[in-house]
Amino acid sequence: MTDQVVHSAVQPFSARAALPWAVGLGVYALLLVVGPWLLGDPDSYSHIEVGRWIIAHGALPESDLFSFSRHGAPWITFEWLSEVIYAGAYALAGWPGVVVVAAAAIALAFGLFTHFLLRELSPALTVLMVIAAIILLAPHMLARPHVLVLPVMVTWAAALVRCMDRGGPPPYWALPLLVLWTNLHGSVVLALGLIGPAVLEALLREGRSEWPRVLLRWLPFSALALVASCLTPHGPEPLLMPLTTLGLGSALAWIGEWRPQDFSHVGGFELLLLGGIFALARGVTLPVVRALVVIGLLHFALAQVRNADLLAMLAPLYLAAPLGRRFGGRIGGDEALASRGLNLAAFGVLIAMSGAALARDLRPAPVITPQAAVAQADLAKAGRVLNDYSFGGYLVFAGIPTFIDGRGELYGGPFIDRYNRALALVDLPDFLKLLDDYDIGATLLSPRTPAVAMLDRMPQWQRVYSDDVAVVHKRRNTPQR
Repeated sequence: MTDQVVHSAVQPFSARAALPWAVGLGVYALLLVVGPWLLGDPDSYSHIEVGRWIIAHGALPESDLFSFSRHGAPWITFEWLSEVIYAGAYALAGWPGVVVVAAAAIALAFGLFTHFLLRELSPALTVLMVIAAIILLAPHMLARPHVLVLPVMVTWAAALVRCMDRGGPPPYWALPLLVLWTNLHGSVVLALGLIGPAVLEALLREGRSEWPRVLLRWLPFSALALVASCLTPHGPEPLLMPLTTLGLGSALAWIGEWRPQDFSHVGGFELLLLGGIFALARGVTLPVVRALVVIGLLHFALAQVRNADLLAMLAPLYLAAPLGRRFGGRIGGDEALASRGLNLAAFGVLIAMSGAALARDLRPAPVITPQAAVAQADLAKAGRVLNDYSFGGYLVFAGIPTFIDGRGELYGGPFIDRYNRALALVDLPDFLKLLDDYDIGATLLSPRTPAVAMLDRMPQWQRVYSDDVAVVHKRRNTPQR
């Protein structure tokens, strides 16, 4: 047996079988170390509280129960399954349990991502892709519903890309993933959109005389995918959530994750974008459909910061086969399976790391947790509270009705825009009118909010508490409710 044959026989285990485990466990360990990072978003609070309500009542709310400004307005929990999962983790193990669940979902996504890339790429190029994806995804690694759907998204996209690479039939086995996706997160319309490139590439691969046959092969799959995406307690309504969010219009500019990419300073996104342009300049030829997919994902990532997740986890899957042909792909057979010993060892490490994480004292970031202000100022009895956007999640969690929180689809663009303009004192008369329109009895705002200085100068308002996180003002002579 020649050295080359021996190398080909050993390579699948040494790199291809072990690398997905190594990446998954490495990402998992890193996220557990930086556990508080995952708890840096105020929506983690509100998702847990909504999940607790669902568990306690055995039903899903159909109207707003958590604010006073929109109380009773139609509202659905389109991420109900994620919220139940997070609430269950919190009930069992507190905030460490929430971190473990979110970290495990992200790690699983990267393990699967690595496994699918290795079908076409060398281990070295796969690792480069993984590193790039981690850099792009890092700002959005948060204990929120979108990370729970990452493994599902990667698997679904990889199944469709596999059909494109091999010219195979539609992946009917993957349809149950859409039922899970549509109940975990409101982005399942993306899954349906990804069917389009697979169909288009199948059409371009065949002559025009074969197009009816290709369409007939994909039409039942597409119809079943649509049906699967509608299998929620709310029927097809979650499919419209992205359109509802994008319908917020100019109000999206007030929400950090929905803003366009900022190129005023050099960051990871810009460096990776320039690196990708350099790689393409070296003669990488993309099939037209793959190029259109990557351009579309890049557009979404440039238009909204949060869509960098899609570019990070989906673009490499569509690029893998062309890059493998240009720079050298895999060696050996079609699949590389990990040994039972490797699997058991990896599971052992996983359990040990999870146990260590659950023993830690992890809590959400102080900047989104005005616990001292709420307690010291007795805001539970202060009447209606005009709160900072970043404090809405904590107030929901604490059982205090909010003026606003992270549910943009509930409040709508005009409401969000008015709120932000008022607190920024862009429209001072409307700020004063807003206080009266909603019969505000107290405010809970960040110290950096321009409205804080204004309230300090208004005789009918009194500052009753302040710290580095929050400032509380109460209306003088306001009856307690």
